[in-house]
Amino acid sequence: MTLYESLGIKTRINAAACYTALGGSIMPTEVVLAMNDAAKSFISLHELQEKAGARIARLTKNEGAFITTGAAAGIVLSILACRTRGDLAEIQKIIDGTAKPSEVIMFAGQRIPYDSSIRTAGADLVTVGDAIQSFDFQLEARINERTTAIFFCAGAHLASAALSLERTIEIARKYSVPVIVDAAAQLPPVSNLWRFTAELGADLAIFSGGKALRGPQSSGLVVGKSELIEAIRVNAAPYPRLARGFKASKEEIAGLLTAVELYLNRNHQRDWQGWSEIVDGWVADLNGRTSCAIWRDDVNEAGQPTPRVAIKLSSGTALDVVAKLQALDPIVEVVHDSRRMIWISPDSLQPGEAPLVIAALLKALPQ
Repeated sequence: MTLYESLGIKTRINAAACYTALGGSIMPTEVVLAMNDAAKSFISLHELQEKAGARIARLTKNEGAFITTGAAAGIVLSILACRTRGDLAEIQKIIDGTAKPSEVIMFAGQRIPYDSSIRTAGADLVTVGDAIQSFDFQLEARINERTTAIFFCAGAHLASAALSLERTIEIARKYSVPVIVDAAAQLPPVSNLWRFTAELGADLAIFSGGKALRGPQSSGLVVGKSELIEAIRVNAAPYPRLARGFKASKEEIAGLLTAVELYLNRNHQRDWQGWSEIVDGWVADLNGRTSCAIWRDDVNEAGQPTPRVAIKLSSGTALDVVAKLQALDPIVEVVHDSRRMIWISPDSLQPGEAPLVIAALLKALPQ
């Protein structure tokens, strides 16, 4: 009997995405073994963070890197780093409630559910533009002596209402304001690990460790300028300071380091080709149903270049279909908009699961 069976928990087929609520991704055996190996010894956590970060920085063509407990924690740490620059007196002022006011600028069209982490770091969130468009002068007008950073959410699905990252960085440099890129779900492509920072010039970029990297779900990665990475380190565990609660364990650090090494050495073209073949097969299997329209998308819910199938219902709601899927064994998870749209993705499937997804959908979709 497995642990989940002993708790009465059903496992699921993930045809949705690497969502935290579904347990992130499935870690490769090498990652699990690295975590197990790390668990067997006492070490200096300071030294492990420093040396693991240095190796990841080299591998990803960045000045520095820091492993944290998820991308949301990476946001908090990045804002604290930009606020304090690692100055212990400034850190103490935030603890004491006497620090100067802090503002972080964000494009209104890039607001996401996770931007509350900005306020967790004690900064006020200031928006630029609207849901349709933004202009240079609007961004410049928001920059003042209280500005800590500009927070930019990467992804094709959030690009239309904001300035480009290149233009944002250009304006930020004019005023010596750091740019932080939230790239939590922006893998693939693998080049994003250095594109936002080393190539485009953002000061920091934040990635989830438990999504495409397939590291521990509770891990995250911040890469970028060495000065700010060091400032993150001073604010973070194991120091008893503001971000002590975001404590990456020796096992998580070892796991994410191994996951990054594996990801950099993967055949990403082969991955994409495999996903593409599954998606084309799904489209062929579902086409011809009069109850819905079926087509292939080549961009997923996070704006990544990952193929998936789009299903638009002509009757009923997506919630009706989801309820039927939840009643099946095995349960199949999908992405939906609560109205008429459903999407299924292949990138989190385990071997042999693609036919099971179609079998479940054929039972759950309207006739």
